[in-house]
Amino acid sequence: MRPRLELLCAGLLLVCASLAAETRVQVVGLFPGAAVLNINGERKLVKVGQTGPGGVEVVSADSRGAVLRVDGVERSYGLSREYSEGGYSAPTRQQLSIAKGVGGHYWVAGSINGHPVQFMVDTGATSVAMNEAQARRLGLDFRVQGQPMVVSTASGTAKAWKVKADRVKVGTLELLGVESVVLEGDSPTEVLLGMSFLGRVGWREEQGVLVLESKH
Repeated sequence: MRPRLELLCAGLLLVCASLAAETRVQVVGLFPGAAVLNINGERKLVKVGQTGPGGVEVVSADSRGAVLRVDGVERSYGLSREYSEGGYSAPTRQQLSIAKGVGGHYWVAGSINGHPVQFMVDTGATSVAMNEAQARRLGLDFRVQGQPMVVSTASGTAKAWKVKADRVKVGTLELLGVESVVLEGDSPTEVLLGMSFLGRVGWREEQGVLVLESKH
């Protein structure tokens, strides 16, 4: 009986080793021609034609999904979905990865009260900030509903109004009642995604990628 028991144990060890060696792949960011991969816990931005951790190759990628070659087999992946031999499973937290863009800034598409917005992430801005024309396009009645205030800018002080945006959405992350500031004039030229949004989600920088993550 002892030889048979030893063979059984050896078989179990081989199964365990196979499971431990299984490559776990998660696509946590999508861009034209590149994808942010989380492979066995290691995160990296990999361009089409390049190979990431674990020998995973990005065959193609756009905003809708990516085709990866994992262990010699090509499969299609959506955003924030993980593949293992047990099937697909979604992460418990919503997560968004943003690669650096023009000027070394982080740019991301989103919306304010359902209106599309191209945000520039600014961790130095206290609130979501925009100029008068942008606020009008977004339907914010800041002169009537806003609270007048004076803010400090790089060029001095400026008149502004503090308002609440009903909904601010970036990727799959959406917050309600986000404090926003509308500045008089044409500055800032871009809608800034400031700390009134970022402070309510987790954020960190990893190898030139900004990662936003819901706190629950």
